Amino acid sequence: MPETPPPQTPPPPPAGTTPPAGTPPTPPPIPPPEPPRDERSLADLVVEVSERGSTLVREEIELAKAEVSEKVGKLLRGSVVGIAAGVFAFLALILVMEGIAWLLNEEVFDGKTWPGFFIEAAAFLLIAALAGLLAYKALKAGSPPVPQQAIEEAKLTKETLTGEPGAATAPIPSTQQEDQK
Repeated sequence: MPETPPPQTPPPPPAGTTPPAGTPPTPPPIPPPEPPRDERSLADLVVEVSERGSTLVREEIELAKAEVSEKVGKLLRGSVVGIAAGVFAFLALILVMEGIAWLLNEEVFDGKTWPGFFIEAAAFLLIAALAGLLAYKALKAGSPPVPQQAIEEAKLTKETLTGEPGAATAPIPSTQQEDQK
């Protein structure tokens, strides 16, 4: 089968003439802008790099501060709400347990009052141990408030400046241990 040549477009009209009716006008080509020439000396460039480096370090420190304060704020809010919930649950539990103790005294121990209260005290201690364990796990999950974003950003900056590939991919030891738990 013979190859068919690609369709040819008509050549553009000569300059100064109008294109035929029905064809859109073609804009003249725009030359790319020339990059500005930097006339600064080497000393000026070194000073600028130094200033930008110190700005970068200051911004990294600000990111770390913001991240730590955000995590501390979350821990404080969670702790306050947990304490308030615990107080109200404790007050309600006192009333429920008092009622159960009197019910045990009447139904199980034939009117003797002391065995029901000791059973209730043992139940209280069991609940307190469980609540303490849950509080320990919750506080451990939120601490230490390590600024993860700032650390990752610093590693990426180090990799960019030193040219060491993989410097930013090494895991942070403290979070690696926490993730395994």
